[in-house]
Amino acid sequence: MNSFTPDADWLHWHQAPSKPRFSLPDGAVDAHCHVFGPGQQFPFAKTRKYTPCDASKQQLWQLRDFLGISRNVIVQATCHGNDNSALVDALLSANGMARGVASVSVDISDSELEALDSAGVRGVRFNFVRRLIDALPFDDLTRIAARIKELGWHIVIYFEAQELAELYHFFESLPTTIIVDHMGRPDIAKGVEDPQFELFLSLLRDNENFWSKVSCPERLSMTGPHGYQDVIPFAKKVINEFPDRVLWGTDWPHPNMKSHMPDDGKLVDFIPKVATTVELRRKLLVENPMRLYFSDEDDN
Repeated sequence: MNSFTPDADWLHWHQAPSKPRFSLPDGAVDAHCHVFGPGQQFPFAKTRKYTPCDASKQQLWQLRDFLGISRNVIVQATCHGNDNSALVDALLSANGMARGVASVSVDISDSELEALDSAGVRGVRFNFVRRLIDALPFDDLTRIAARIKELGWHIVIYFEAQELAELYHFFESLPTTIIVDHMGRPDIAKGVEDPQFELFLSLLRDNENFWSKVSCPERLSMTGPHGYQDVIPFAKKVINEFPDRVLWGTDWPHPNMKSHMPDDGKLVDFIPKVATTVELRRKLLVENPMRLYFSDEDDN
């Protein structure tokens, strides 16, 4: 039996989130969340860069119901490496109301990919945040991308703003729909006219297969948890310009937060500040994630 002790500076997810004042539309999807362990059942990877507290599927479902969310997209966390067992277990217990984004190695077999697909995985995540990974094996990533294209999956990419210029042409070479996590993590202090953020917008303008999550104001804000006001202009710009290619998620249980642990109810209340019409909110929360992750339901 495995026993894991969270990192000494690990912040536990919010134990008593507030009830959102904003009522999510029927069918709303949390398109970016995670499950961690439980470690005794699904051990964390030996190669992990952090050790979290447990955050189980049952606790995720409880939060889903409390916030008024209908469905989840669970993204494989780096602390589990390429062992997607916890992710698959959650998907299989979700009664069709969850989809997944896995992490895979280049030597994964066709049968393993097919099993992930059957469980509800619809994409893979490529992590380019240098503090969370050891290397960027571009050849392997290219080979993985070619294989998952055949399944109709997409790729989720996670990077920080200062890294985009170096990675821009590689990203454009990828053959699938591409989802960028958290608006490419812009430097909020530099404002929306910052050339790094403009480069991110250019990536979406020039490549219609690129989407963006407008999640995680708590990670981006310089002013803290009282409204995340400084993030609003960035998210509004992305949503208004690309309304059919945006997604939202809680990022529960908020791994590696150091400044504070966000109140998930307040994160829901952030949505109408950046998606300012009923139509924009329906695209962000229902139509876009349903088209990307749950379109196969139409075939049943």
